[in-house]
Amino acid sequence: MSRFMNLFRFLIFPTFFVFAVTACRQHPKSEENIRPNIIYLLADDLGYGELGCYGQEKIETPNLDRLAESGMRFTQHYSGSPVCAPARCNLLTGLHPGHAFVRGNFEWNSRGNVWSYKAMIKDSTLEGQYPMPDTTVTVAKLLQQAGYATGMIGKWGLGAPHTNSIPNKMGFDYFYGYNCQRIAHTYFPVFMWENEHRVPLNNDTVAPHAGLAKDADPLDEKSYERFTTGVYSPDLMQQKAINFIESNKDKPFFLYYATTLPHLPLQAPQDEVKHYVDKFGDEPPLAKAAYFPCRYPHATYAAMITYLDKQVGQLVDTLKALGIYDRTLIIFSSDNGPTYIDADTKWFESAKPFQCETDRMKGHVYEGGIRVPMIASWPDVIKPGTQSELISAFWDVMPTLCDVAGAAPPNRTDGISFLPELKGESQKQHPYLYWEFAGYNGQQAVRMGKWKAVRKDIKKGNMKIELYDMENDIREEHDVAEHHPEIVKQMETIMRKEHTPSTVERFKLKPLGDE
Repeated sequence: MSRFMNLFRFLIFPTFFVFAVTACRQHPKSEENIRPNIIYLLADDLGYGELGCYGQEKIETPNLDRLAESGMRFTQHYSGSPVCAPARCNLLTGLHPGHAFVRGNFEWNSRGNVWSYKAMIKDSTLEGQYPMPDTTVTVAKLLQQAGYATGMIGKWGLGAPHTNSIPNKMGFDYFYGYNCQRIAHTYFPVFMWENEHRVPLNNDTVAPHAGLAKDADPLDEKSYERFTTGVYSPDLMQQKAINFIESNKDKPFFLYYATTLPHLPLQAPQDEVKHYVDKFGDEPPLAKAAYFPCRYPHATYAAMITYLDKQVGQLVDTLKALGIYDRTLIIFSSDNGPTYIDADTKWFESAKPFQCETDRMKGHVYEGGIRVPMIASWPDVIKPGTQSELISAFWDVMPTLCDVAGAAPPNRTDGISFLPELKGESQKQHPYLYWEFAGYNGQQAVRMGKWKAVRKDIKKGNMKIELYDMENDIREEHDVAEHHPEIVKQMETIMRKEHTPSTVERFKLKPLGDE
């Protein structure tokens, strides 16, 4: 059965109760007309340099490039963390990594065999990541309270099924996608989640990280067919996103669309892959992979990003067809920098202009790991073709969206609304930005004006601070700490001030005094 026939089969049953939930909110028509819709699109592991409008030369992204031309392109925007779960926590809670609850990926392995794909299929209590507290305030809760219909499509990663830290209990009226980051290690899963229920799919159970058959010919495309057979999850999520927009077109809505593209494994529709095989020519296969083997790894990775770009174009077309594009704010970004596993991101120069080395991209607080693209489009509000050099971060998104929606601001946030920047007005700026990350041996970073401080290997006892001049050394190649001891001292004071001890053992940085 073709991929599109499978897709049709699983999308013909509408989710009626979602419409009932969102329709129950009533607001004066005039109020609805003046309050904009908000779509926040979050790519997964997309590098700063992987879009044409940010300098990419091999991968085609015409729709996102047009979105940037019609709006504002940010050049100094940062993720909250260099990996998935904590970055999403910073985004949704408006708290920087020294104050946020989730400070790393935590699979919560005390529950059992959580790394077994087949075990998770049989037992949903093994799925998901460590949950946020019940009392967590998210931007979705605040917009929901302000009368917005709220939807979340894509990868959650902030709390396992059967906990109170799932999308439907964290402010979202509707959810469709992956709850668990490990289940998301295949684009052909055997189920997806819709609200609090598993939806079975007609896909084979090919466990993530499976390899080629022993007698398989690595040069034969047929050897890889079992890794790309069935319903492609980005298709399912895209249709659910369009359904959500269409069902809420007459009221203000907030859609958080956290696509899994282009996170590994290397899996893409074959027609998209063929386009890049024709463009790049033949290439050696990825026969031994950390995720899944792939016959054409360069072509497939490029195809995943171009496919994401096409889906963004489809969303824009949907908004225009419904007559609501002009009153919709669209923000596009990525959760962290590009990977260094399986995908040849060094060949694509995915982190350009930053270093594309293994220890300078995903998982690390250097620029390649945390500086991300951000595009904002809002007709008649944002001046087309604008470039912003505002130094901003994920924790600014919550106060910004509350400001846009006219929602009550959060009682506690580390963020500053960048709505004035979008409007071309005077913008308040951060004196500095702070990061910490409990993974990869423990790291801290501070951006203060032109200065960037990095402390790594904290769990190994290292307390040395590296210092980089971002105006003259954007690639962070020259540590000038010994020439600016007064700046280093300021950075050390900020690191000490902004770090609060975590209550979760996994996230503690004991050399910083955590007990």
